Amino acid sequence: MTAAPEMTVTSLIFNASFVVQAVMAILVLASVMSWTIIFQRRGIYSRADALSRSFEERFWSGMDMRQLYEQSQHKPEPDSGCENLFRAGFQEFQRLREKQADGDAIMQGVSRALRISLSVEQNKLDAQLPFLASVGSTSPYIGLFGTVWGIMSSFLGLAQVQQATLAVVAPGIAEALIATAIGLFAAIPAVLAYNRFSASSEQLLSRYEIFAEELSSILHREAHAGR
Repeated sequence: MTAAPEMTVTSLIFNASFVVQAVMAILVLASVMSWTIIFQRRGIYSRADALSRSFEERFWSGMDMRQLYEQSQHKPEPDSGCENLFRAGFQEFQRLREKQADGDAIMQGVSRALRISLSVEQNKLDAQLPFLASVGSTSPYIGLFGTVWGIMSSFLGLAQVQQATLAVVAPGIAEALIATAIGLFAAIPAVLAYNRFSASSEQLLSRYEIFAEELSSILHREAHAGR
């Protein structure tokens, strides 16, 4: 009497049908891409938060804004949202003031420049988050498709044997359930990361908006001073 072949996860994956293997490959690829994005986004948010805090400290330290602008132009930090807002707003402020525009026209230009800069920063913060949301929402269904296909293939195989036993159907059902497991493995980290990064993005964007309002108020006083 020969021993039944040992069933392991690896053997089930390699012996799975082409469709189930394709589903598993798609889910593994999605998981790898998700983890890559997770590590990248984590570093980007941490860096943006630290650089923005550092720039706000310099901004509120009493340094002359023209000197601060020259420093930011000489050595810019593209990942600092507050610095990018300051550079955009103050550059427009200086440009319109050199043209001797009135205070209202200057502030309209500054507000427009700040709105554009805020939109750019929001796009940078939200970049690649839709992919995490898509992986989190679709991976379980892709895995479920592989599971349904594998179980369907197992039951179709039963019609070709005279005696149905657990040993006949178990491998097919097991390999089908692996697809669901991989789908959940891809989806759960993606959903958790998306929720966390969305909260971080909203928090940073709120700080940027507050800074833009404060900068606009300071430039408003400058634009109407002595007029």
